Amino acid sequence: MHDMSIFWLRVAVALYSIGLLHAILTVLRRRSQLFQVALAAFSVATVLHMVALVDRWATLGHLPADNFFESASLCAFLLANVFLFVYWRYQFESLGVFLFPLVFLMALVGATEIPVSSWTDLRVRDIWLKLHVVLVLSGYAALLLTVVASIFYLIQERHLKRKSSPAFFDRLPPLGTLDNLITHGMGIGFVLITLSVIAGSTWAFIESGTRWIAEAKIAISLITWAVYLVMIFLRTSAGWRGRKAALMAIAVLGCFAITWAAHIGLRPVLSQ
Repeated sequence: MHDMSIFWLRVAVALYSIGLLHAILTVLRRRSQLFQVALAAFSVATVLHMVALVDRWATLGHLPADNFFESASLCAFLLANVFLFVYWRYQFESLGVFLFPLVFLMALVGATEIPVSSWTDLRVRDIWLKLHVVLVLSGYAALLLTVVASIFYLIQERHLKRKSSPAFFDRLPPLGTLDNLITHGMGIGFVLITLSVIAGSTWAFIESGTRWIAEAKIAISLITWAVYLVMIFLRTSAGWRGRKAALMAIAVLGCFAITWAAHIGLRPVLSQ
C-alpha cells in the first residue's frame, strides 16, 4: 500500500511536468499553445494525487503530514486544487505560470520519500552532477546578464528623468531595448535554473536517499528558486516591467549569491 501511494504520486508528478513545460514555453515565447493540454494533464494528475493521499491515509490511519515529504505532497495537492478552482471560477490562466512549476516541484519532493537503488554506473552519476552544475552556471550567467541590463536600465532612466546624458551613457541602448534584454535574460535564466534544480534534486535523491532534504543548502536552493519564480510571475502575468523588474532582478541575484556560497562544497566532488 505504501509503495502504491508513491507510485500514483510519481505518475501524478509526470503529468504535472506538462504544466511545467507550458510555463517554460510561456516564459520563453510569451505565449503557449499547450495550456489546454497542460490543464487536462494537471486535472488528471490532481485526481491521481488524491488517490495517492487517500491510499496513504488509509495505510497510516491519519492525515499523511508526518514529515517534510508528506507535507510537501499535501501542500502541492492543495495548491493544485486552488488553481483548478480559481481557473474554473475566474479563468485566471496566467496563474498557471506560477502554480504549475510550484506544484510540480513540491510533488516531486514528496515523491522522493522512498529511496531508490543507488547509481549502477558511476560515470552516469558524474555526468548527471556535471550537467546540474553546467545548468546552474548557465542560469547564473543569464541572470547576471539580466542584472547588468537592469543596472543600465536604472542608470539610463535616471539620466533621462534628469535630462542629462554624460558621454559614457550616450552609448547605452534605449530603455525599450534594455527592457527586452531583461525579459529574455529572466526567461532563459528561469528555464536553466529550474532544470538545474530538478537535476540536482534527482541526483541528491539517488545519491543519499531521504537525507538530501535535510541539508541547509538544499532548502536555500529551493527558496531561491521560489523567489525567482515569483519574479517571473510578476514579470509575465502581473505586468512588472521597467524599474520594478530591474530592482527585483538585482534582489534575486543577491539570493543566488547566497545559494552559490552554500554550494561551494561541490568543488571536492567535481575535482575527483
